[in-house]
Amino acid sequence: MSYRELVIDAARDTAEALSDTLMDLGALSVSIEDADADTPDEQPVFGEPGMVVQSHSWHHSRVVALLSADQDPDVLLRAAANHLLLPVPSFETREIADQDWVRLTQSQFAPIAIGRHIWVVPSWHDAPDPDALILELDPGLAFGTGSHPTTRLCMEWLESQVQNGDTVLDYGCGSGILAILAVKCGARDVVGIDIDAQAVATAHDNAARNRVAGQALRFGLPDALPAAASAPGSATGAQAVAEPGATFDIVVANILSNPLKVLASMLCGRVRPGGRIALSGVLARQAEEVAAAYAPWIDMHVWREHEGWVCLSGTRRA
Repeated sequence: MSYRELVIDAARDTAEALSDTLMDLGALSVSIEDADADTPDEQPVFGEPGMVVQSHSWHHSRVVALLSADQDPDVLLRAAANHLLLPVPSFETREIADQDWVRLTQSQFAPIAIGRHIWVVPSWHDAPDPDALILELDPGLAFGTGSHPTTRLCMEWLESQVQNGDTVLDYGCGSGILAILAVKCGARDVVGIDIDAQAVATAHDNAARNRVAGQALRFGLPDALPAAASAPGSATGAQAVAEPGATFDIVVANILSNPLKVLASMLCGRVRPGGRIALSGVLARQAEEVAAAYAPWIDMHVWREHEGWVCLSGTRRA
């Protein structure tokens, strides 16, 4: 099946409404792009977790709608303009050659070598070194495939720090990649926490794919943890995280600077005296202010920097 793209330049105050209307009228997908991208007039539109992005369009936006070959772009655009009581904007169309989209998408993700002995391998690839520490992880909705510098930094830190029998808390676990790595490095009890239910579901799936699901590794939302604490047996590691004062040998949090500062007291409280913590999602220029938020409990330092991002690390004072 062949496709075509309908490309329309639009002002900020009409781009989102035009996008929604084209979808309602049968477009296969619609995206809004910065029409000034890669020029001196390019404008970033972004926000950190917990922030509400006021607009998903730019001052000079470009609306791109994907249509099937039997959809008339002129008819579709006129219908959208009539619905919005707008003049029919000028547009252009681009033909898209028919191709194997699954194979094309998969070809963009190759195995990733990290640290000394780690390989992150998509399910459709063979591991380049079968004797290495292998994490099978497909790109998905949850953050964390090892390709981003912050994830890479945390993985390298865990590889160098986790010892057999350690207990580990991964706060903001995303895809579960750090928690899964901790188990494969020898950790005894590992807990992954995230506020996003989709991330928790993805982490569960990834743990099963990597054959580490079970008593040694658990994932959950913060408000679901009391149920885990009431499970039978000794309240250590995964079960104890819900209890006031439950602490871990290692805490790792790969989030962003603002939430890391807000969470400083809670995260430090989860590190046992003499235990270690690693923070990433921090730009080099933000390191000092994040470290200051943890100073009452832990003296943080830059463990390593990569592509402008840093991993902060420290040991909780006794």
